Amino acid sequence: MVLATEHNAGLVSYLWIAGAVVDLVAVVLLTVNHRRGKGQVLPVLVAAIGTFMLVAGVLLAVDTGAAKHEAIKTGGLAGGAIVALYALWLNDRRRRTDEERQRIEFNRQELETARAEHDRSRVADERFARSVEMLGHETDQVRVGALHALAGLAKSRPEYTQTVLDIICSYLRRPFDRKTNSDDADREQQVRLTAQRLIRDLLPHVDVEGAPHYNLDLTKADLEYFDLSYRRFRSLYLRAAVFTESNSLHHAQVHGGVYLTNSTNLGRLHVHDMVFHAKASFRDMKSDGSVNFENTQFRGPTKFTDSTFESEVSFKGCTFSEPIELSRTRFNGGVDLRLATPTVARTHAMTVALRKENHLPDGWVVDARDGETGLVRS
Repeated sequence: MVLATEHNAGLVSYLWIAGAVVDLVAVVLLTVNHRRGKGQVLPVLVAAIGTFMLVAGVLLAVDTGAAKHEAIKTGGLAGGAIVALYALWLNDRRRRTDEERQRIEFNRQELETARAEHDRSRVADERFARSVEMLGHETDQVRVGALHALAGLAKSRPEYTQTVLDIICSYLRRPFDRKTNSDDADREQQVRLTAQRLIRDLLPHVDVEGAPHYNLDLTKADLEYFDLSYRRFRSLYLRAAVFTESNSLHHAQVHGGVYLTNSTNLGRLHVHDMVFHAKASFRDMKSDGSVNFENTQFRGPTKFTDSTFESEVSFKGCTFSEPIELSRTRFNGGVDLRLATPTVARTHAMTVALRKENHLPDGWVVDARDGETGLVRS
């Protein structure tokens, strides 16, 4: 082997130079193919051959006594490493390509989803606009259909619920004279009853935890058989509202303010077993019918100032977290104030009917003013 190396010393001494030249050619091919966007297989093969020649030649030139097959083996490993590195690069490139393809596909799906959502929103807006327009139609069947369309929109698109409730409440706030015995008034009453039922259907039940709380503005509304029992909402505005026949709020929970200021009750009003979490105002309320507040919790400021009750009113079992404002309140049909817990009340100029049955808290005194009414002192 030593003699073979010595006889081929000239060839061996040029082998590493040839390998370096081949590697240089491989670099040039790699650069040219990269610029032209061609494949890199040929440059890699040339680089592998050049590296084989360079490594083997260097080993034979440095150590002339080394075994020739060991030098060839080492050179082959070096050339094979070039091919292996190229294979790893191809695999990484393929992985990045797949990731980019997946990213593009994800973005495309997101775009399609956004486009579909935009189309649904556009259709919902058009449906909402048509329904609101039909509420002014002269035919009662069309108005009923418009109300149902709005309710259906609120159920399919929850973000519309508060807006739909506002629209339905505004319809109930329209002037309505139920005293006229005409066919038009009867048909309008049926539309209004539908509106009331849809409001109830759109409000969450008290047992539904985490449900959104909605506001109801029924100022000056004329309500008959209105039922919000077992419903949960944020605030309730019934200023100057008129209640006819029987209306129910029992077992409901109101998390915001409740205002029945200057309202009129002409029938039976069921307000028992409710929870008022915030302010409740019944100032200037006039009631010809009975009102039942039994077992209701008043957790905020409560006012009945200047109210008049011509029929029986029951507060039996009620709890008040703050002092009750009963100044100038007139109970002309009898009152039951047997509260669940003792509480402070402001009773300046509060009166009760002496000929009716009244149940007052312990320590409250009634001073007879005349044969009909008595002044209450707490």
